[in-house]
Amino acid sequence: MTEVRHNSSAALWGGIAFSFAFTALIWYAGRHWLQPGSLTPERPGFWYEWQLLEPTAWTRATAWGGYLLHQISIWWLIWSAQQQRPRYTKGLHRFNVLALGVNALFIALHFVQTQVWYDGLAQDVHETTAQWSVILLLMAVVVMENQRRGVVFGVRSNWLAEAGPFFRRYHGYFFAWATIYTFWYHPMEDTWGHLFGFLYMFLLLLQGSLFFTRAHVNRNWTVVMEVTFAFHGAMVAYLAGQAWQMFLMGGLGMFIITQMHGLGLSRRARWLIAVGYLAGVGGLYSQRGWQHLPEVAGIPLTILAGAFVLALLTLGGRRVLRPA
Repeated sequence: MTEVRHNSSAALWGGIAFSFAFTALIWYAGRHWLQPGSLTPERPGFWYEWQLLEPTAWTRATAWGGYLLHQISIWWLIWSAQQQRPRYTKGLHRFNVLALGVNALFIALHFVQTQVWYDGLAQDVHETTAQWSVILLLMAVVVMENQRRGVVFGVRSNWLAEAGPFFRRYHGYFFAWATIYTFWYHPMEDTWGHLFGFLYMFLLLLQGSLFFTRAHVNRNWTVVMEVTFAFHGAMVAYLAGQAWQMFLMGGLGMFIITQMHGLGLSRRARWLIAVGYLAGVGGLYSQRGWQHLPEVAGIPLTILAGAFVLALLTLGGRRVLRPA
């Protein structure tokens, strides 16, 4: 095992700068270079319109080939790192440098693939799979963080605690799938929803590259990654003319209920944040209509219930596979 003399915090900040710069490149390319040809017409219902009307073998091969190579490469690096049983460090391990390089390479390749062939995985799989991959990731985080911050207002769950070690050991594989699959699902378009989404994916890929470093477990940084889901969801809903208030306040509701209780905030600070949140909900729904207020509970209930379902499946599977 070889440790590279670089600071993981510096790598984190450098990766954040790279993420914003590459997002700007996607915006510029969309305005000046991207010419995808005819896209599928908008259809009623749940439909992803950013896919070619006439896909070819090459459009599919480059999207799926890029995804599979990216996925297998990162999975192999995670497996290789775990075999070394490394300690958490303020620096970078060699496998971190490799992971950062692999992710940067495939980000660049996906950019080229969009410019030349355009299509992502959306041509062959439904959009809900990309959305739920990230939602499942957030559910898994609830299970993993139960011991440190609790589930509801700092209260821990013994049930989730039993499943926690499994998720802490193997979450890297699952999180890598969730981010890389979603990353390759979309072409690198220049709509605001795509730009914010790719920025979010770049940051998640960065987080995933820093495993076994102190930056990877920085609680302020990890909560930023969780909370960003609320703002991205609200933006996409707003652009689509949907109930963005539900995504924004529902997502921030998870911060109030669960996430902020692992930040070491004083009780007074948490009360002030909660009051500010309730004031925000009141202000938005006085305009939207109080009859819509129950929708705010949808996202927190889904994520928290899903966390318990994941724990149940994990514990059930462990009991089934346990030798008699």
